[in-house]
Amino acid sequence: MRLQVNQIRVGYDEKTIVHDLTITIPDGKVTTIIGANGCGKSTLLKAITRIIPYQSGAVILDGENIQKTNTKKLAQELAILPQSPESASGLLVEELVSYGRYPYQKGFGNLTEKDRSVIEWALQATNTAMFRKQTVDALSGGQRQRVWIAMALAQETDIIFLDEPTTYLDMAHQLEVLELLQELNEKEGRTIVMVLHDLNQAARFSDYMIALNQGHLIKEGTPEEVMTHDTLERVFQIDAVIGEDPRTKKPMCVTYNLIETTVDEKIPSIQR
Repeated sequence: MRLQVNQIRVGYDEKTIVHDLTITIPDGKVTTIIGANGCGKSTLLKAITRIIPYQSGAVILDGENIQKTNTKKLAQELAILPQSPESASGLLVEELVSYGRYPYQKGFGNLTEKDRSVIEWALQATNTAMFRKQTVDALSGGQRQRVWIAMALAQETDIIFLDEPTTYLDMAHQLEVLELLQELNEKEGRTIVMVLHDLNQAARFSDYMIALNQGHLIKEGTPEEVMTHDTLERVFQIDAVIGEDPRTKKPMCVTYNLIETTVDEKIPSIQR
């Protein structure tokens, strides 16, 4: 495995958000992290990509602790699309995508022929080339999200992290974004790691899933191993009925009821 997360603990002030977590990120696969709001999913992504520090443990990329990796070198290996990207007001689409070339530039704004070639490829791959001369804020939600993904692609990293890439999108645009990521994985061999709220989307588009509860690992494995009645009960406190998607044959949550829990209920033990 190129990327390993070993016993990392992450917190803010005196509060621990992620507790001594060890997880597997399979190479060349789509991995989705699931869990209730506030369970540490976004915090974990930010720690793995060095946006925020972790207090103990290690994130190892190609045998090296990322805390010791040069920032530009790391940006050539890992790209991240945050949950709420910074405003791109007034920027043209091709300008925003060009920012993905920053890790390779010696002087900001000095694009080489290689840079321009990669930018063009990223625009074509995300079907956003037609918008290149439009401002980002003039686009629809789904179009904007594809532009942000194009910027991440322009970094030419083998590993791409996305924090809730379908948030605020309607059903059609959600599917459009997820199919794009699936295509990038299958055709380009990119390792995709994302956080999703929709369990059925997670199961449908993932090769591997990681389920968290209050910063603890509850279960990791294939969708068939993670999308079970027992795991969803432990992670979400729901009584779920699991069926099979008739089109993809992947597991899906057909329906569920809430399970009443007490405040003092302990976190279930980790299963692997």
